[in-house]
Amino acid sequence: MLQNRVDPWGNIITTKARGAWMGNRGILHDEHQTIRRAFKLKAWITCVLQFRGRHRKVMSPDRWTELFFLDEATSFAAGHRPCFECRREDALRFKKFWLKGNPEYGFNEKTPIGEIDKILHRERIDKRGGKVSYEERVGALPDGIFIEIEGKAYLVAHGKIFLWSPFGYEDDGTLPAGQQVKVLTPGSIVNAIRAGYVVQISDHSTAIPAVETPSS
Repeated sequence: MLQNRVDPWGNIITTKARGAWMGNRGILHDEHQTIRRAFKLKAWITCVLQFRGRHRKVMSPDRWTELFFLDEATSFAAGHRPCFECRREDALRFKKFWLKGNPEYGFNEKTPIGEIDKILHRERIDKRGGKVSYEERVGALPDGIFIEIEGKAYLVAHGKIFLWSPFGYEDDGTLPAGQQVKVLTPGSIVNAIRAGYVVQISDHSTAIPAVETPSS
């Protein structure tokens, strides 16, 4: 069993659960398929599992490390964003709403995605390699983002919170109204979602109604 799944904190974990998306942070493993670093690139991307018939042997020597996510909501919480090659329409949609939700940076459509990656990198991991989080009032949070309560990760959706696991979600009740909570999803991504980006959420659990992600 390989260490190649990602949780909402961005940790790379070992589990039998399978993922709906693949991710890339560069070459993280050694010749023994052991993870040696948390990232190598500032561009943390989320990719489709199949693209143009390409085939890869997972964790091949000197090739980028394939990471996997339960759903897009988990990938965003970890600090990844859509790939511009295999998910071009999603990536353009993400950039559009990221720009709309984060006008304070003065970016526009011509701004290279690498400039956004620099901001995302500051928002997801600190200088010591720890997860960056912030606090916000729960009522202001959009569907598809993650919060942390008592050390556990919860998805916010449909006015409720859902306990995350690598295999899916569990219904854990209503949002704690008016409460300040720790937000795991990077702030500028939260702003992009709030501005209109619709996040894909796993339908592996009957607890959450399925949400379709627009293709454009």
